[in-house]
Amino acid sequence: MNDASWAQRLRPYRQSDSRKAWTQILNTIPPYLALWIATLWFAREGWWPAMVACGVATAGFVVRTFILFHDAGHGSFFPSRRANEVFGFWAGVLTFTPSRLWWHGHAVHHGSAGDLDRRGVGDVPTLTVREYLELPWWRKLAYRVLRSPWILFTVGSLYLFGVSYRFWSREDGPRERRSVLLTNLALVGWAAVWIGLFGWKAYVLAQVLVLGVAASAGVWLFYVQHNFPGTYWEHHEGWSFERAALEGSSFYKLPAWLDWITGHIGYHHVHHLNSRIPNYNLVRCYREVPELHVKPMTLRDSLACLRVRLWDEDSGQMVGWEALRSRGG
Repeated sequence: MNDASWAQRLRPYRQSDSRKAWTQILNTIPPYLALWIATLWFAREGWWPAMVACGVATAGFVVRTFILFHDAGHGSFFPSRRANEVFGFWAGVLTFTPSRLWWHGHAVHHGSAGDLDRRGVGDVPTLTVREYLELPWWRKLAYRVLRSPWILFTVGSLYLFGVSYRFWSREDGPRERRSVLLTNLALVGWAAVWIGLFGWKAYVLAQVLVLGVAASAGVWLFYVQHNFPGTYWEHHEGWSFERAALEGSSFYKLPAWLDWITGHIGYHHVHHLNSRIPNYNLVRCYREVPELHVKPMTLRDSLACLRVRLWDEDSGQMVGWEALRSRGG
């Protein structure tokens, strides 16, 4: 099936629904805020086990809020463009993410996922074996550190959401820069309110815990969606949008409660085929379109993703560091 045929086949599932959007907001944002306040209270009172439990639960709702924010960026959450923009901005504040900045990079990612000649925007940095072997030793070390799970899913993910998204780059346009500035101002207000109510120590403890866990989970989800054994990479002249979606985006089959918390983003191959399908239509789309029934990746299967580091153009697959032993790397 070609791209045009897929677009026609999936068109019925692109329909946004304000009622479903508001239902998701109401079952996500109030629990997020309630759990967040409980985390702050336990932090102030020094009830550490309760603080950690509430903080982890809050982080789950941060991840879910991010999925709603993500859909708004695709223009699929609400039927109204303005509603998507307004909700998306404030959801971005709640997830420490400037809306326009992230949406732009993510749109580039959707148009270039799996394309070896258009890497580097909105994706996890990935080198080919040849590229890695040609690097000086210090850049090899830097890449190894970056791709280490002990860095990528801990300080790396916390740095991304806590620090990196507080700044724009020279390539970013006025809208992206404005979103960074306005998000930062809103976050100053966010911090000021909670510090005023619970004190700065409680705020810092709670915020680092919640943001750290949520960022780690979010980066993990994004990582396994495209970095897995058997994924798809191709040079631009042979690149296929359809194959990049169906072969280069995983179907991460999660337990029901995790699937709900993550806004069905595990149906990532469906999402990449048509990003205008809102999260609340992904499961129905998958069930009703047999061609989408690809091999799922379970939680246990996803652990194998931790071993892949480089794309080997000779074998056409992702490989780990062990593949370098015979090549002097």
